[in-house]
Amino acid sequence: MDLQKLIKEIPDFPKKGIVFMDITPIMANPSAYAYAIEKMADMISAHKPDKLLATESRGFFFGPPIALKLGIPFIPIRKKGKLPRETIDVSYQLEYGTDTICVHSQDISAGDRLALLDDILATGGTAEAMCKLAKSAGADIACCAFFMELGFLHGRKRLNGINIESVFVY
Repeated sequence: MDLQKLIKEIPDFPKKGIVFMDITPIMANPSAYAYAIEKMADMISAHKPDKLLATESRGFFFGPPIALKLGIPFIPIRKKGKLPRETIDVSYQLEYGTDTICVHSQDISAGDRLALLDDILATGGTAEAMCKLAKSAGADIACCAFFMELGFLHGRKRLNGINIESVFVY
């Protein structure tokens, strides 16, 4: 199945000069969505994680169904101020600004083997921040997984030494 045909490119969103990759048509197509979940679950399972963390918001499109399929806990990574308990926080630079991501400090521990997931690997800023978040808790990173990768932005360079999985490179 060619999932790339379903992705819509939206120029100048969320700001001028950014081309937003709209993946929502994949979820509107049950066969395509099931195929994407299956492909990602297969990639991630090879690394034998014991927890799956995904970042809001588009990582949440894939994280919960993949975690259920793998029979492992899903742990949300949220923006600052969105989690009610004590958190571990990391601030980072985006392609178009700055942000802070957080995880409940009780949800990850030293020795946990984590799969970190997001929809897109672009410049690698969010993925690098997820790795810093995991490492600050003493967890091990089994892999970073993405639905798609924008290879021309070279985000992999920021994740040197980490297993990276992508359904496809754009």
